[in-house]
Amino acid sequence: MITTPVEVPGLDDPALYFSRELSWLSFNERVLEEALDPSAALFERLKFVAIFGSNLDEFFMIRVAGLKQQIDAQVLKRSDDGRAPAEHLLAISSQLRGSLELQQRLLREQLFPELESVGIVIKAVADLDEEQQASLERTFDDRVFPVLTPLAVDGAHPFPYISNLSLSLGVELEEVTPEGVQIHFARVKIPPTLPRFVPVDGAPEGCRWFVLLEDLIAHHLDALFPGMEVRESYLIRVTRDADFDLQEDEAGDLLAAIESELQKRRFGEPVRLEIDRSMPEYLRDFLLRALDLSEVDCYAVDGMIGLSDLWSIVNLPGYDAYRDPPFTPATPKRLIGVTDLFAAIADGDLLLAHPYESFDPVVQFIEQAAEDDRVLAIKMTLYRTSGTNSPIVRALLTAAENEKQVAVVIELKARFDEENNIEWARRLERAGAHVVYGYTDIKTHAKVTLVVRDEEAGIRRYIHVGTGNYNEKTSRLYTDLSLFSARPELGTDVAQLFNALTGFAKITDYEDLLVAPVTMRRELIAFIDREAEHARAGRPAAIRAKVNAITDAEMVRALYRASQAGVPIDLSVRGMCILRPGVPGVSETIRVRSIVGRLLEHSRIFEFANGGERQLYLSSADWMGRNLDRRVELAVPVLDPMLAETIASNILSVTLADNCKSRELQADGTYVRCRPAAGEPPIDSQQIFLKRAQAL
Repeated sequence: MITTPVEVPGLDDPALYFSRELSWLSFNERVLEEALDPSAALFERLKFVAIFGSNLDEFFMIRVAGLKQQIDAQVLKRSDDGRAPAEHLLAISSQLRGSLELQQRLLREQLFPELESVGIVIKAVADLDEEQQASLERTFDDRVFPVLTPLAVDGAHPFPYISNLSLSLGVELEEVTPEGVQIHFARVKIPPTLPRFVPVDGAPEGCRWFVLLEDLIAHHLDALFPGMEVRESYLIRVTRDADFDLQEDEAGDLLAAIESELQKRRFGEPVRLEIDRSMPEYLRDFLLRALDLSEVDCYAVDGMIGLSDLWSIVNLPGYDAYRDPPFTPATPKRLIGVTDLFAAIADGDLLLAHPYESFDPVVQFIEQAAEDDRVLAIKMTLYRTSGTNSPIVRALLTAAENEKQVAVVIELKARFDEENNIEWARRLERAGAHVVYGYTDIKTHAKVTLVVRDEEAGIRRYIHVGTGNYNEKTSRLYTDLSLFSARPELGTDVAQLFNALTGFAKITDYEDLLVAPVTMRRELIAFIDREAEHARAGRPAAIRAKVNAITDAEMVRALYRASQAGVPIDLSVRGMCILRPGVPGVSETIRVRSIVGRLLEHSRIFEFANGGERQLYLSSADWMGRNLDRRVELAVPVLDPMLAETIASNILSVTLADNCKSRELQADGTYVRCRPAAGEPPIDSQQIFLKRAQAL
């Protein structure tokens, strides 16, 4: 039989790449899919709706804003998938509208009725009885009316500024004059300082009733516009560009530059308009013109706008029966009762899997170093902390006060965490710590601590490297890995990294660490190409990785080359993935899965079979251009064979075998929910890890 050979496209062919923007939307659709699961606990489903909304806000503030900046700058370069920026905006708008309809229908038809069945009801003010309305009127008069500021819009009053993510009522007013009836427009901002869900007195026993703040204000608009007739009001929400644009030559004082940009954030250019679906076309068009937006930027919503505010309901106390069962992170057996963490690390490398295992030893590591008379210096990178009461930063303050050498590289450009980091930077400087703000043109995203200790045998270095932030709060929500080690070779590399971060040292190579933007891209591509050589020579070859995103085309091309050589490639990619698996002659050996579950998958693991001499790394970096070229990132090799086997077999293999919360990426860009085959046991990786930890 004669077979027609498959025509293999060139590896630069746009058909081999998915849009990173549409891939991100697909990820958020997987988040919404969790809310659609009727077997999940009610409040967990509502949580995923809130996450979907807050994710989308950030997507518009950063990704869509970036596309609009490219259009304004007349950028002609197309993305790896062949789209121009304007084409991306159209594709985003087209794909997103179906998800928004699904989200509102889910709330309207399932989640709000189920909340009502457990006694939580969001009522309309008009549907309440006279006594309840009178009570709410007193609330309006006493607490709401004094903070409202109606803003007229006419020839004498320019269109008012609408701040980022704020809610407003657009009010149609009618005035009878000798010349006839005149129609006016005004804007009333919904005060963000007041709770959006206003409690209603007189609800049935065991029930909690709320009205939305905008409904309460709309019901009493007459008080704001005496002498006018209020015809109608419509809810409005504007999203603005919230990304920083720091020019290197303008950022000599990075701290001052960041503070200045924070002030500008709420004044960024508009990128999205959300409106009530009932708003008339003429008013919608008026708003679009005033905001300099087009129809593609306008989203008419049949339901509640600003769904990230649902966290107020998600976090209501007293409904534990409708949430996932709580769990307490476990302490590994090796650390139970341990008071000297340095001695434990000196006995051998330590691994923690968060949140299944406690983050407390990481805090203990810094706290013990702060008080230990033998500790001479502590050096640390800080990207995100837990806010104004971080125990880790408190420990660093204590160390500085104890006259230890404390050097902290604080990333002031950690998006949406800048204000916390500025505050900590100032407090650490006042305590006597050396505070370095990193680079103006790249972010310091690596998560690493170095403790220098004077011991009987001489100076010894202890390190902690994590895949996640030094934040004990998110450590309960994100899956991450922590590695402690006293290996001299790793300590030397980490010391070199800090010399590069805090001084003028130009380190171009490291013995064991992979460091971006210096060596990581080069080494990872070399490792991938080496697997292809092993496969062609008949030696053991395989690549397995767990990352949050793959959007770097050069990395994808390397994976395609390895697949063409026959290397089996198994990838767990939580979010964006531009790689197209299953293309004949290009990516037939590549499988991509994504897990969205109770916890946010955040750890990064890279494993290479290497002809039978496995190499395994833990990292802070995703396979994205920004991580490999524009951030300081770190990947640390797991040199202890037993720990490497534990990560490979007990973590990575289980993750890649998940058939409950995992979705597999298809060649057409869709994700298909994985289900156990006939006779195959269900594998919910997060639940397996939770049960293992609780059994310790």
